[in-house]
This record gives sequence, C-alpha cells and structure tokens, in this order.
Amino acid sequence: MTADPPLVLDVDGTLTRPEGWGIDPRVFDPLREWEAPVMIATGKAFPYPVALCHFIGIPELVVAENGGVVYTGDDVFFTADREAAQAVTEEYRAAGYDLGWGDEDTVNRWRETEIAVNLEQPLEPLREIATRHGLEVIDTGYAYHVKDADPNKGAGLERLADHVGVDLDECVAVGDSINDVSTFEVAGRGFAVANADEAAKAAADEVLDEIHADGTLAVLERIRGTR
Repeated sequence: MTADPPLVLDVDGTLTRPEGWGIDPRVFDPLREWEAPVMIATGKAFPYPVALCHFIGIPELVVAENGGVVYTGDDVFFTADREAAQAVTEEYRAAGYDLGWGDEDTVNRWRETEIAVNLEQPLEPLREIATRHGLEVIDTGYAYHVKDADPNKGAGLERLADHVGVDLDECVAVGDSINDVSTFEVAGRGFAVANADEAAKAAADEVLDEIHADGTLAVLERIRGTR
C-alpha cells in the first residue's frame, strides 16, 4: 500500500480559518490520521506548536520561532538566544514605542530566541535599532519578528529531519509567508496557499487556488497515499 508523504506545515495563514485567525478544526482529523510524520514549522513561540501537536494528537515535532527552537519530541535545540532581541525591545521602548500586545504580552512571554512586534507599530525605527544590534526584522504578515539572521525554518527542519530520520526530499510543505521560503528550499515539494505573500509564492513549486486551511486541506487530499 502506498504511504502518505511526510508533511511540513506552517500555522498562521496555513492551518487557520479563512478569516485569518484561529485554527480551522477541519485539519485535526486528517493530520491525526496521517500515516507519515507531520512537522510543524512556525514563527510562533515555542509552547504554541507543542500544544497544537498535543491537541491534534500527533507527535510533537516542532520548529518554532522561525528556526530558533527545534524540538524532536525528546530533545530541544536552541539556535539563537533572546538577549540581543531583548536589547532591541528595551531600546525600542525607550524611544517611545511599544510592542503592541498589551501589558501581559502573551505573544512574547514564552519566546526563547526572538521578539515579535505588532504590525501596527512603526517598522522603520524597529528595523534601525535591530540592525544596530546585528539582527533582522521579518514581516510574516502576522507580526514583525526581530531575530538572529542565521536561524530559519529550513535549517531547523534539516536538524529535525536528521534526528527523526525523515528524508526532506520526500516531504510536502505548505506555507504562506516569507519565513516559509527556506522551508520550500529544503522540502521536496512546496505549496503556497492563495493568501501567501509574493516571496512565498515565488519560492513554492505551486500556488494553490484556495486560501488558508482550505488550501492545506486540498493539498492533503491530493497527496494522500502518493509516496
């Protein structure tokens, strides 16, 4: 019997409802029933994709914080630290700006390697401060991520795949943003959902007609049992 290919899935914009926020519950059963490893590669803080795997009922195979954290289910690898990003945060605030998430800031509270800033906050001063600290700012469509330039999702996936014995050439990846470009570069096949940004669309092997989880579900239906 032909097996399912391994999956690499982004979260925001890819597993979400068409209106853009909240995981679409229709993805739960197909992913839980998938016969090959499902790897979650996201810009979200480390606990979020781990919890997502837990609630779906799949092994916790995670690349979080745009490659800053890799979790194999047994071991955690950190490819950057938050010290420089925290320094950017302090300088940004001292200049009169805010991260934009409120006092509790659950977006950043559990981040290990980077800082995320609300898209409603001024970008240019953030970018200037980050550059002075040797960091980059990437716009994922959901936040400005202040991060070390070296870690990325693709490098994190290479480490994860090596530890769990997955051949990335056999993997099918679905994403929507510039931070998924490195994923598409290492995966065997890459699909950009219709709501993807131009960088993701250019890097993908195929741009789907459907948006958000509709696109991901269409891919899963198409590739099931094709390996």
